[in-house]
Amino acid sequence: MSLKLTTRKVGDVMVIDASGKITLGEGSTAFRDRIKELVAAGDKKVLVNMGDVTYIDSSGIGELVSGFTTTTNSGGVLKLLNLGKRVQDLLQITKLYTVFETHTDEAEAIRSFGA
Repeated sequence: MSLKLTTRKVGDVMVIDASGKITLGEGSTAFRDRIKELVAAGDKKVLVNMGDVTYIDSSGIGELVSGFTTTTNSGGVLKLLNLGKRVQDLLQITKLYTVFETHTDEAEAIRSFGA
């Protein structure tokens, strides 16, 4: 299953619901493009819900970092929600768990952005 991204707005936070695989090629490109679209549209608070991501490779991790950098450089914030075991393990191994703010509860994640 390739990557499917749906975007919804909760308050002033853009939530990207990702499902499928974030891998080299189509999945990582789609993710990068969606982040750039949101930032270009002025959305500064981005929450990526990864609850339905079935697989992520090193290219996918690279796109998460790229999305984080793009958002941060525009004065925004990108946070992650509902990481699966594999994604958690990859962030642990790559020491990126110190970079990303992660949450397991969507309402709490939305509140963490503040007003």
